[in-house]
Amino acid sequence: MTGDTSRPADRVFRGGEVLTMAAGRGATTTAVATRGSEIIAVGNDRDVSTLIGPATEVLELRGRTLMPGLIDGHAHADREGLKGLLPSLSGCRTVAEVIERIRDIAQQTPHGRWIVTMPLGEPPEYRASPALFAEGRLPDRHDLDAATGDHPVLIRCAWGYWPGTLPTVSIANSAALRLAGIGRATTSPSPKLEIEQDAAGEPTGRFFEHAFQPLAEFTLFRRAPHFTADDRLRTLETSMRAYNAAGTTGVFEGHGVAGEVIDAWRRTRDAGRSTLRAHLLVSPAFTGATVSDVAQWVAGEAQRLRADPQGDDWVRLQGLYAEPAADPQEARLRALCSPQTGWAGFHYDAGLPPAQLRALLSAAAREGLRVCAIQTAMADVFLEVAREMPIAGLDWVIAHPATLDARQVAGMAEHGIHVTTLTNAYIWRSASAVLNRIGAERENEICPIRSLLDAGVNVSLASDNVPVSLWPCVWQATERVDRATGRVIAPAQKISREEALRCATVHGARLCGDEARRGTLEPGKLADMIVLPANPLTMPADAIAALVPDMTIVGGNDAAQHP
Repeated sequence: MTGDTSRPADRVFRGGEVLTMAAGRGATTTAVATRGSEIIAVGNDRDVSTLIGPATEVLELRGRTLMPGLIDGHAHADREGLKGLLPSLSGCRTVAEVIERIRDIAQQTPHGRWIVTMPLGEPPEYRASPALFAEGRLPDRHDLDAATGDHPVLIRCAWGYWPGTLPTVSIANSAALRLAGIGRATTSPSPKLEIEQDAAGEPTGRFFEHAFQPLAEFTLFRRAPHFTADDRLRTLETSMRAYNAAGTTGVFEGHGVAGEVIDAWRRTRDAGRSTLRAHLLVSPAFTGATVSDVAQWVAGEAQRLRADPQGDDWVRLQGLYAEPAADPQEARLRALCSPQTGWAGFHYDAGLPPAQLRALLSAAAREGLRVCAIQTAMADVFLEVAREMPIAGLDWVIAHPATLDARQVAGMAEHGIHVTTLTNAYIWRSASAVLNRIGAERENEICPIRSLLDAGVNVSLASDNVPVSLWPCVWQATERVDRATGRVIAPAQKISREEALRCATVHGARLCGDEARRGTLEPGKLADMIVLPANPLTMPADAIAALVPDMTIVGGNDAAQHP
């Protein structure tokens, strides 16, 4: 039942259903005691209540469920707070409403100052199309001019992975076009960025992006305001609280983060204001790098990437992100705006040609470094490296693969490669599209969580910030419903609710290398816990996705509460 019980507890939670998620323990436990940042006792009400002293805070659960806090395996958490810096256009269903919204913003903005807004559409996906508006068209420069002629206005396009469909659209008024030097003779810096023109050849103010990562803001609109390092620092606490409110107590940032994001996490920790634990990987910048350059970079960074001298329970830097150079020209264009990274928070020029990528992975393996990559193709690259040198024990990660076949699953199990699954994208939003692309005979390869778990692969759930909550992911992993068709896709890949909760807790802790410190409710572990209004193992299935905790506790302290 207990750890150190020589002194009273600071807090006792009792009278509920406690899901410890520890191996061999069921839901029959009813109480937990904490002291400082750690759990000191788990047991029944009678035994744990013996730790109540004069100063102990007693929280009566009254039948509610207490379980470990969730750990998001691919969060991009820092983005959430940044969204609050830009005025919202949410709720606008006519072009006239957009004009009025921007006119109101202009009245509160000093003359001549840029107005940069959030994308058109509704969060978290920001899907924008002519069908969104009663007029059957998108706003243009003339509409924005009607809102204000005294301010340059830019409606920023969505991060393409939010809607998951292309093109995305940015819209600028005439003042913004003038400042950017955009006229009828302006040519696009990329074939993936369309400058729309009217019948007379004049720019309409609409810019259509046929790439998931934006181009316009880093090229044509470089003069518009960008997120600064100070912006990232002052909004990170807001990001933390948003994830806490959904029951998330830790994140793994496998896509890697740029230096200013690392700095924001550390400075927030150093100020004693962290409420979300973060395991960070480095996002390298490799424009023009040779094989020799890559090898030298690994050698120079190996010591701090192997064991972060500034790391602790709140923030730890360990490992690096790697990817192939899919679109080198577009990546170079975005990287020219460095250190600004926009919504990404990572370097756009991390991608490498095949020889340099192989050199990076081989050097990382020799140095005993952790590596994370995204998408299915990188699983094969990892396995090729593993055939030449050992990577088992290095905890390499493949993030959000859409599909994995039996050979890849077996190889990942053999070499200890983790998987973080993006069920929002590859089950809920696009499973039927993926099925149409690969064919019915390969249906069980789509986000194959059942196969991965059965093979012994550590699988973690991930939100990708669309939305911040992991509860839709828990539901998606257990039900596997495709939004477009209502069909259950690859039903043989369903997992149980308990398995899904373990992916969001135990496996998340293992992904972070913290299984000895968190992921389960046991004496000696960190008191990262959530209080739920109902038991996710027994509540109606269709209620899981919308589940909101009554309370989130991180390190023994309240991080979020709901009335």
